[in-house]
Amino acid sequence: MAKQRVKKRTHVRAQNGSANAKGGGSSMGKSPKSMVIRIGASQVGSSVSQLVRDVRSMMEPDTAVRLKERKANRLRDYTTMAGPLGVTHFLLFSKSATGNTNMRLAVTPRGPTLHFKVENYSLCRDVEKALKRPRGGGQDHKTPPLLVMNNFNSPKADENSKVPKRLENLTATIFQSLFPPINPQTTPLSSIRRIMLLNRDLDAESEEQNSYVLSLRHYAISTKKTGISKRIRRLDPKEIRNKEHKKSAVPNLGRLEDAADYLLDPSAAGYTSASETELETDAEVEVAETTTRKVLNRRELQRMKAGEKEKAQKKMNMPEVEKRAIKLVELGPRMKLRLIKVEEGLCEGKVMWHDYISKSAEEEKAMEKNWDQRRKEKEQRKKQQKENIEKKKQEKAKAKANGQGGEDDEDDDMDDEWLSDDLDEEEAAENGEDDDESMEDE
Repeated sequence: MAKQRVKKRTHVRAQNGSANAKGGGSSMGKSPKSMVIRIGASQVGSSVSQLVRDVRSMMEPDTAVRLKERKANRLRDYTTMAGPLGVTHFLLFSKSATGNTNMRLAVTPRGPTLHFKVENYSLCRDVEKALKRPRGGGQDHKTPPLLVMNNFNSPKADENSKVPKRLENLTATIFQSLFPPINPQTTPLSSIRRIMLLNRDLDAESEEQNSYVLSLRHYAISTKKTGISKRIRRLDPKEIRNKEHKKSAVPNLGRLEDAADYLLDPSAAGYTSASETELETDAEVEVAETTTRKVLNRRELQRMKAGEKEKAQKKMNMPEVEKRAIKLVELGPRMKLRLIKVEEGLCEGKVMWHDYISKSAEEEKAMEKNWDQRRKEKEQRKKQQKENIEKKKQEKAKAKANGQGGEDDEDDDMDDEWLSDDLDEEEAAENGEDDDESMEDE
């Protein structure tokens, strides 16, 4: 019997599909993905909406850049799709009734959640207007930024201080998990094009920190060769290739009789500018330049094995080290974040730490007792709902056996299946409404 033909070009086989699915799942687990969401959609205003778009561009490429929210969307709509899409973090922006802008950083699927108050912020367009030479668009956002954290752990913090040591470690761990880890041995330097800087404002005079304030900055990394004049650098093909405006990269030498007139005479043809007189104050580092290797044929490989081209091979494999100046150009946005509280779950659950409210040991015990009671009531409701569903299924089976029943029984069955989800959604909505009120200034 002839073997059945399997289409390989347009159809994926089942085994390959399962393997790809497994591979995709493992890659999803390795690379964190985020969603930057507006809670309330159009109610937050145009400035916060633009801030959300700027934060999405900063979190690229592992984020939903073209996410569109609706006014009717709830947090449960996003948490339901977080698992299938591999989303690991939520950045939720909202606005309270008093006008305060709030940001919640939540880890899926079970938390914890960090509540921040955005004390002040600057959009990308505002940062560009403040710069003398703003950086234009390019390929910078195709790779994730390099996360740099400063002063996250204060030396005088302990478990009894206002900001305990465990809170500092938890905040640092959550921010570190926003981006994929970097291996210095395998990560190419060309892939690191942006820096996200998080600096904690510490008061050196006070013995104990009374608040947890973070300053967020976003920079682009630009490099250029050092040790050569700017006129020669303009003629370098690599520098021309990396230029954003390639038309103006090569100077016009049509009016000059010799190229030396351009290289030696600083006032030739009017190519000087005010920027050429500035001092080189950028940090210099040594970088191994990427070189192309020659593909050897069979005879050359045999000679190399015999030892005739050992010196040539060493010379060919030796990377050329060059000095390059590194400069940071701010892209925006800027944000000043004050940590208000930390919750145990995903935007709901027991409050682990609060900046404004401090409770005694008796109040903490009462809160634990209240949460245990609520947990037991929730489990009891789910158990009762399952029993009701099983009872209706049995009644439906009996009705079918007797020749009765209809579409009404199917509708009731579907309503019972969604009943537990609706109750959980109502609880989450109640907790979500109370979040903005608790984060307002007292």
